[in-house]
Amino acid sequence: MSIVIVGGDRLGNIPDKLNKLGFKEIEHVTGRNTYKFQLSTDADMVLVMTDYISHNLCENVKCKAKSCDVPVLFCRRSWSCIYKKLNNCGFLN
Repeated sequence: MSIVIVGGDRLGNIPDKLNKLGFKEIEHVTGRNTYKFQLSTDADMVLVMTDYISHNLCENVKCKAKSCDVPVLFCRRSWSCIYKKLNNCGFLN
């Protein structure tokens, strides 16, 4: 599976933990001054770090993901929040 992470300057160990869960392709787009967001066509989901993103970029990401029929998860930049959201949406089963 592939995932696009939007927001956050540094991700720390989040990509390593996502890789262990089965996400083999991980793309990161910072939330700073990125108004021309392009969603890759092979992305299985988009993960938005809500505490490190502008409102305009967040709206842009939502529209692009909806047009490509890609699910979007919104959460804070903490592994416990990310894991809980992935589990609640059925991506860990």
